[in-house]
Amino acid sequence: MAPSGEPLCHFGGRLYFTTFPHPPPRAEALNNSTYAAMKPRIRGATGAGPSATPDDEAKYYYFSVDDQLVYLSFFQDWGPLNLAMVYKACILFHELLQDEELSSYRLVLYSSNDPRRKANAALLMALYVMIVQQRPPWEAFHPIAEIEFMPFRDAGRGRSDFNLSIQDCLWGIYKAMQNGLCDMNEFDVEDYEFYEKVENGDWNWLTPNFIAFASPVDPYFIKKEKEKKLQEAGTPVSTPSKSEAHALQRRLPVPFQNCLDYFESKGVKLVVRLNNPLYERQAFTDRGINHEELYFDDGTNPTDDIVRRFLDMADATIEAGGVVAVHCKAGLGRTGTLIGAYLTWKYGFTASEAIAFMRIVRPGSVVGPQQQYMYLKQLEWAKWAVADEMRKAQREHTVTVTTTVVAPVTPPADVEEDTEMQTEATETIVTTTVEHPSTPPPLPLPPVTPSRHVAAAAAKAKSIAPPGQPRKTPAAKRVASDSDQDEQEENDVLPALGAAPIRRLKPKPASARPAGTRLTASDQKPVRITRSTTAAAARRAGPSTALENAKPTKMIGQAPNKIPRLANGTTARGTVAAKDTSTIPPLRRGRQNTSPTPSRLPTLIPSKRAHHNSTTSVQESPEAVAAIVKNAQAAAADWMTSNTSVVVTATESKSGRPGLRPIRRRRSSFSAADVVA
Repeated sequence: MAPSGEPLCHFGGRLYFTTFPHPPPRAEALNNSTYAAMKPRIRGATGAGPSATPDDEAKYYYFSVDDQLVYLSFFQDWGPLNLAMVYKACILFHELLQDEELSSYRLVLYSSNDPRRKANAALLMALYVMIVQQRPPWEAFHPIAEIEFMPFRDAGRGRSDFNLSIQDCLWGIYKAMQNGLCDMNEFDVEDYEFYEKVENGDWNWLTPNFIAFASPVDPYFIKKEKEKKLQEAGTPVSTPSKSEAHALQRRLPVPFQNCLDYFESKGVKLVVRLNNPLYERQAFTDRGINHEELYFDDGTNPTDDIVRRFLDMADATIEAGGVVAVHCKAGLGRTGTLIGAYLTWKYGFTASEAIAFMRIVRPGSVVGPQQQYMYLKQLEWAKWAVADEMRKAQREHTVTVTTTVVAPVTPPADVEEDTEMQTEATETIVTTTVEHPSTPPPLPLPPVTPSRHVAAAAAKAKSIAPPGQPRKTPAAKRVASDSDQDEQEENDVLPALGAAPIRRLKPKPASARPAGTRLTASDQKPVRITRSTTAAAARRAGPSTALENAKPTKMIGQAPNKIPRLANGTTARGTVAAKDTSTIPPLRRGRQNTSPTPSRLPTLIPSKRAHHNSTTSVQESPEAVAAIVKNAQAAAADWMTSNTSVVVTATESKSGRPGLRPIRRRRSSFSAADVVA
């Protein structure tokens, strides 16, 4: 009876994948003429009747890697296969595709339906499609998306409570390739398989900047530390002879000696120890390699302070061009946790992607509760990365700003002094150079445990005084004032019309002063002239006086105008600043509202009131008003004609009306924005 397998999963081209009941048949039995004549089912193909298609004449070649590529488990873990096996599988698939004798065959990778072998074989095929054929991970997984696979588990002894899928492994390798952390073209399979053995050193390159390895062991150091503890406890210890001690000290184990020589030749600049000392740190420092201690218990999770210190020292070493070597006792759990935190912080890996990638490069990485710890901390580490990037940008970019401050001289206090001295004002130009970052002020690190810091943060926020209201004039151009009037009256200040601004002092009433005392500067109070008092005085003076006082006059020492000046003498309200009318041509004295940058939204129906169309209070004649209305309407028509291309397309819609310009939607990683084409 011919063996019956599952429908073939087509990975594109000539590559297929399927499973057979355990134990699977031998490749010779599947490739004989009898079974080759049978037409296998293809997953996703239509189930209609027979038809004349190329599939009818196709020939299939079956091969398997279940017996050649076997995962060596620590405890109950069974996959994924390590990077050397992935490399060998890719070479095998590629050679079969290049074999001229098989050029007319379709290649079918098959495995047992045992859930462990099935998942490992399917992952190898998907990784080949992604790595060698350079297809994205979603396309590599699509042919097997409808098949149920057993998830991968950690190397712990207990019950599995954190699962990794084939998608996690694909995305982990994909992100590593995108960030230059995994280049199969430069992979040395012989070097990998030699140094991963315990007798040769037990280490692996996780990335071009990280080496994960088991702790070296120095028997002489261990014996010396044990004797030291016994002596402290008061137990007598036999002292070895000098020759025996010297011979034992100089004879380092082969794995330790390989580690020292290899690290020195490969540019390792920092070694981080996470476990209890099993060797003397001087063995590394004597070779110019820095050595740091970040101990935490085996099988536990690091504190945030340990993670922060590790990220800082590792990133500083890597930025300087060095390599970081990290180890705990076995170089799996604690080592993988901290390196995985760096992958999340630096390159944006998710916890599942980082764990899956590290387990392919170094099987057994991240054990037990450390998996859930990485999953819970991944978002916080991403926030740390954002805050660190902002601080880095603030340190690198600074802008020099020059500010000019106009400071008037304080007027004399006594009234008897010369009035001319009071009217003189001097302007002091103070130029200050301030270096400040071009980005917002630095933000503190996100709280590690929000519940512990929320109350303190809320109290700090409430204690901060609200910001002051914005002023119309920049603070650098405002004149210091000693008035105790309210803000509304202060903004209402105008200089005296037709005269220089003299500070007039009003003496206190006689009843408020002791008899026989002379008026002093402390008894005087400045009198401010406001718009309201000026308008009342103008009405009492009559129309002729008001018109005469309304004429602009060049003043000496006039206080700065409340409306900030713009280019070419225009103000923020679009009018020309007050100047001497003697310098203005006669034809332009009546209307000075000529802005250098005309508005793109012209007034379609100007006001018929003269004071809305002129900067002066003089009423214009009806003929002038009619001319103004006509000019404004002509400007509006000209604007509508010349600016139609801004928002309206030339192509008309089916209804005969011009349509708005098409909108192109652009999506980013943060929000969707509508962009007018």
